[in-house]
Amino acid sequence: MFAPKPFDVAKEMVRVTKPGGRIVMGNWIPNDPTLVAQILKTCSAYSPPPPEGFVSPMTWGVEEHVVERFAAAGVARGRISFARETYTFSYPRPPAQFVALFREFYGPTMNAFEAAAKTGRAAELGRRSRNCSRRRTAAPAPAPPTSRDLPAGIGGRLSPVLQDL
Repeated sequence: MFAPKPFDVAKEMVRVTKPGGRIVMGNWIPNDPTLVAQILKTCSAYSPPPPEGFVSPMTWGVEEHVVERFAAAGVARGRISFARETYTFSYPRPPAQFVALFREFYGPTMNAFEAAAKTGRAAELGRRSRNCSRRRTAAPAPAPPTSRDLPAGIGGRLSPVLQDL
């Protein structure tokens, strides 16, 4: 998902899959109302602009992009299917600890906090991130019709499946 050349990635995944094999991915969905998408959206307001030519990893969560990439790698559209799911994070600690975990180990959040610290906005980002976490863990948004209705669902995911390669 975080590879800089998605067409090359798709081609390599197809190359290394044994004949008759399957590729299954779990990708974040852009503009999803769930926690991870909202954290990424919040962090983007504090991060420097991406370098020229940057391809957002969130595009792996857009069906048309996935189809285009794998079609260029020789996979017929009929062999690609998708499922939208809601992934439930179980983190039985306060939102501040959840944000601290993302701040230390999740690349986009780490980068946003580093950039926010340089401009004196790290506390503001921390507050916004904690508020985002509180909203998503206390009262998750209703699941879209294609998702399972999970009471604490806070991470939308698009799962492409490529079969019989």
